[in-house]
Amino acid sequence: MNRCAEAAAVAATVPGSGVGDSGLRPPMVPRQASFFPPPVPNPFVQQTRISAARRLQMILLGIILLPVRALLVGLVLLLAWPFAVISTVCCPKKLTHPISDWRRKITQPALKFLGRAMFFSMGFRVTVKGKVASPLEAPIFVVAPHSTFFDGIACVVAGLPSLVSRNENAQTPLVGRLLRALQPVLVSRVDPDSRKNTINEIKKRAMSGGEWPQDTVTWTWQGYTFIQLCVLTFCQLFTKVEVEFMPVQAPSEEERNDPVLFASRVRNLMAEALEIPVTDHTYEDCRLMISAGQLTLPMEAGLVEFTKISRKLKLDWDGIRKHLDEYASIASSAKGGRIGIEEFAEYLKLPVSDVLRQLFALFDRNNDGSIDFREYVIGLAVLCNPANTEDIIQVAFKLFDVDEDGYITEEEFCTILQASLGVPDLNVSGLFREIAQGDSVSYEEFKSFALKHPEYAKIFTTYLDLQTCHVFSLPEDVQTAPSVASNKVSPESHEEGTSGKKVD
Repeated sequence: MNRCAEAAAVAATVPGSGVGDSGLRPPMVPRQASFFPPPVPNPFVQQTRISAARRLQMILLGIILLPVRALLVGLVLLLAWPFAVISTVCCPKKLTHPISDWRRKITQPALKFLGRAMFFSMGFRVTVKGKVASPLEAPIFVVAPHSTFFDGIACVVAGLPSLVSRNENAQTPLVGRLLRALQPVLVSRVDPDSRKNTINEIKKRAMSGGEWPQDTVTWTWQGYTFIQLCVLTFCQLFTKVEVEFMPVQAPSEEERNDPVLFASRVRNLMAEALEIPVTDHTYEDCRLMISAGQLTLPMEAGLVEFTKISRKLKLDWDGIRKHLDEYASIASSAKGGRIGIEEFAEYLKLPVSDVLRQLFALFDRNNDGSIDFREYVIGLAVLCNPANTEDIIQVAFKLFDVDEDGYITEEEFCTILQASLGVPDLNVSGLFREIAQGDSVSYEEFKSFALKHPEYAKIFTTYLDLQTCHVFSLPEDVQTAPSVASNKVSPESHEEGTSGKKVD
């Protein structure tokens, strides 16, 4: 028996290779509750179905209401514009000091009145619950959930606090001037330092002792466009809105040391009052949605709850974006932008076997028979990257290097994979060519490929786990037989190997 055949015979004795009891399995990795899927897969999309009767009603009412309300809104905006000009004239676009007292006294009452008049002319009937806190009592005012352009009603009722808004909004004709009158904190989505600068600006204003207005943070993403939203709203006889001001929340000493705890508590209190679920989706998820769409995936495929995943797995935007490219190369041919076992096997250039099914099951956290992008990112970080150590790479190279000459030939590579996966006619030439730069694979080439493709490291450790399960299922006298190859691990020292034969 030559060495390749001998090594193949050893590899073929483990469960999962097509020989023996395939029911044996190594212990599964426990699921962390913090990585459970969010209660709402995509909170950025507003989907509303309007019945035929409702559409007919809107058309009949819209014939009269739409033009009248559009004219009234336009009139209110024109009346508000001079006051916005007085409030902002000779002021820099990026304010360093609050608007002076005389400007406030002239413009703020007028803008508040006109703001209420505008929403009334749109058909809104606003009910207010609770008490509005002063800027001294609560310098930061949080509005949630922000799902439409009309959430500005809460800001008007609250007394026109400063908004956190993207910089482009301030450049819009007419509306931009009105926005600047509110002394907003402008955010640039292309500036990498924008988030830090925004936080610092809010801190400065919050500690000004009431000189600045309250700051509020709101934003939205997908749904009806502004024009569509206006048309649908103006065609309603009236629209009821309830704004509730909750009690002011002060951070505890522990929360002062860890602001994330305070933010989480406040968010949970608001969610309970609204009776809606909580997720950890952020603007970065929206960027991933855009990227997924550009990669011909469904846009929602890019959602991962970026803030939670990046914090827990120590991943940055660039790393997750790179994973999305990898994911798209696997899932682009699949329905719904999810990876099935067949796409998984095709990507790895391996057949569907027990070892591959075991790895697939570890990725498939909700056991629905497919892997979404969120599961893919978690699987790489939790399962594959930790398994992709120098020791594992060396052991894997040792297993394939049958003749211990420091190189893996295609025959050796093919023989071991055929036997371990239980597929005698398996063609792995494509995979071998991806690793090798010539007729054989050196240790450095093997290591370089392994580091770039951590999935294979987990396949190998899963194979070893299955082998261990099989060994411990045997009688004790059989378990004592040597089961590890005896040749040297490091290819640099293969000349020192004294064994001319592998014993497994």
